Amino acid sequence: MSTELADRQCEACRPGSPQVADAERAELMASLSGWTVDRVDGMDQLAAEYRFADFAAALDFVGKIGDLAEAENHHPKLVLEWGRAEVRWWTHSIGGLHLNDFIMAARSDRVFAAGGGGAAGS
Repeated sequence: MSTELADRQCEACRPGSPQVADAERAELMASLSGWTVDRVDGMDQLAAEYRFADFAAALDFVGKIGDLAEAENHHPKLVLEWGRAEVRWWTHSIGGLHLNDFIMAARSDRVFAAGGGGAAGS
């Protein structure tokens, strides 16, 4: 379940840390709703789109994701538009997906669920 994933601790990740293996990736993806894996510039990225009633709600959400990112020193790509926010997590130092990315995706969903808004997913 996504809540359990969101409660897991992020671990130190540095160049040379392993990417998530295919079997574990499938299990982790099953615990997330509305997230996809996109390959961008040769790296896999977790991506989700969140919908909101207006710009202010989307901006508030993006600010909260920024606070999460700062707390873990792990930063996503954020795209903000009127009524919409896109979040992408991946680990630059290993060129792909680490367990931390899935944890942060689950935490992003938790922030969205706590703050209301529209529906998550692309």
